[in-house]
Amino acid sequence: MSVVLALPVGTDVDYQLGGERDVPSRVGIVVRDRTAQPVPERYNVCYVNAFQSQPGERRFWKRRWGLVLTRGGRPVVDTAWGEWLLDVRTPRKRARLARIVGGWIEGCAEDGFDAVEFDNLDSFTRSAGLLRAQHARRYARLLVLAAHEAGLAAGQKNLASYDGTRAGFDFAVAEECRRFRECRSYVEHYGRRVLAIEYRRKDFRRSCPRWGERISVLLRDRDLSPDGRRRWC
Repeated sequence: MSVVLALPVGTDVDYQLGGERDVPSRVGIVVRDRTAQPVPERYNVCYVNAFQSQPGERRFWKRRWGLVLTRGGRPVVDTAWGEWLLDVRTPRKRARLARIVGGWIEGCAEDGFDAVEFDNLDSFTRSAGLLRAQHARRYARLLVLAAHEAGLAAGQKNLASYDGTRAGFDFAVAEECRRFRECRSYVEHYGRRVLAIEYRRKDFRRSCPRWGERISVLLRDRDLSPDGRRRWC
């Protein structure tokens, strides 16, 4: 297993999933999509949507229809983002999905990323009861193993109720943890290795005095657009 470089603490994070932009000197951690390039002289986190489809990848998943969660012959959709849920109910399907995502993870490592975050660990909560938490946890373990074998730290994305360190996750990316009163849970699990992304100004203003000295807190626009809102504590 390759050596994993831990997420740094005491520095700011920039969340650039909607497009690349300049990186201020105060920022030591940058999160970008797996199709983007990492930033030199920064700690780079590669975004991978591991539990759901990306909106632009439906053709890819139609060719692998058996791995898409369906109900009545139709895909189960995360309506907030228009993404199809992936079917992680059986060991065989989890293994097949892990091989696909494993290829993306290897690509992140080859491009020079230091870590990978796996989005939508909580997709089972949007599955109308078809998926269970245990399915997600078992699949997550395969993803973490693949990341570590590639030499990348692994980040838990959302689902504050779950202590991802049990699956081997190294850090957490917490969207709107102040809004949903979840920041404490992430800090209890990961200490200072938490990246908190807020989308509402009032949540950001309240989060900074409470958590800004311990973890990285960033205010972004929800679309994460290249010219959109961006502020640090």
